[in-house]
Amino acid sequence: MKFGAVPTRDAAGLIAAHTVRAHDVILKKGRVILAEDALRLDAAGLSELVAVTLEPGDVSEDAAAERLAAHLAGPHLSREPPFTGRCNLHAATAGLLRIDRAAIDAVNGVDEAITVATLAPYKPVVAGEMVATVKIIPYAVSGEALARACRAAPEPALTVAPYRLTRVGVVSTLLPGLKPATIDKTLANLRHRLAPTGAELVTDARVAHRAGDVAAAIRAAVNEDRAELVVVFGASAIADRRDVIPTAIEAAGGQVEHLGMPVDPGNLLLVGSVADVPVIGAPGCARSPKENGFDWVLHRLLAGLCVTRTDIVALGVGGLLMEIVSRPQPRSGGHPADDDA
Repeated sequence: MKFGAVPTRDAAGLIAAHTVRAHDVILKKGRVILAEDALRLDAAGLSELVAVTLEPGDVSEDAAAERLAAHLAGPHLSREPPFTGRCNLHAATAGLLRIDRAAIDAVNGVDEAITVATLAPYKPVVAGEMVATVKIIPYAVSGEALARACRAAPEPALTVAPYRLTRVGVVSTLLPGLKPATIDKTLANLRHRLAPTGAELVTDARVAHRAGDVAAAIRAAVNEDRAELVVVFGASAIADRRDVIPTAIEAAGGQVEHLGMPVDPGNLLLVGSVADVPVIGAPGCARSPKENGFDWVLHRLLAGLCVTRTDIVALGVGGLLMEIVSRPQPRSGGHPADDDA
């Protein structure tokens, strides 16, 4: 691609690099210059125009953007028609945005003319939401650079994982002083979290804060109510793997995958399973409607994605969601259910 000033009388068929207004002629930036417009501008005394000349092998900005966007887009994504060197990708369904970050980084490193911008990995998205944009910076890019950009991402680098689990069971444990209204508010906030995903509550079990009672409630949710995911809200936060909720998961025939996460609020979250049904031991902050680590794990599981210890420990960078010193100290008093975390 050549870029620079050319005699106005020779500019027909080239691309206007900038918008030009002279007398009654308007050349729009990025548009092909018509022969009659070039002649009229020359006759009006405009001797030069800054224009773009495509060379053999060049691909125009719109065609390049659309080709790369189509290459990067995986399942459950749609793309808009390109414009001004940009092609936007949108979610075709509600779910989680999955990104091959290494591939996107590689594409962006191929040539300064080629850029891809996305939302954050694993961000919950709704149908129609824009999740990424491919932008070609100049008016064209060499076909060789475009081919290298496509080779840098051999597989679709962007996909949406649709929400798959729809039946959520809840077990709430009870201790003296924990008001029923607190549990009701907790469940209302959970329903609000679930609304965009299409999931609903199928169990609202309220049992004593004892391992045997919690184990029985989890088994009932899985075996009788056919819950596909179980969330346990403890009246007291989980402090150790030998605490009530992890002990209950194991007593129900399940296992604890990981206790704790490097996300604040959300440190005291537990992930396990019973009969291949995921179980979350919710941190105290999950009672609040504010975003916390519980949201990150909940949405991944609802999308049918595995959440392993490796996944959880990788959440630390970016995992500080609020200023710690601004939060009331959890051990300074108050009900155990209000303990952070």
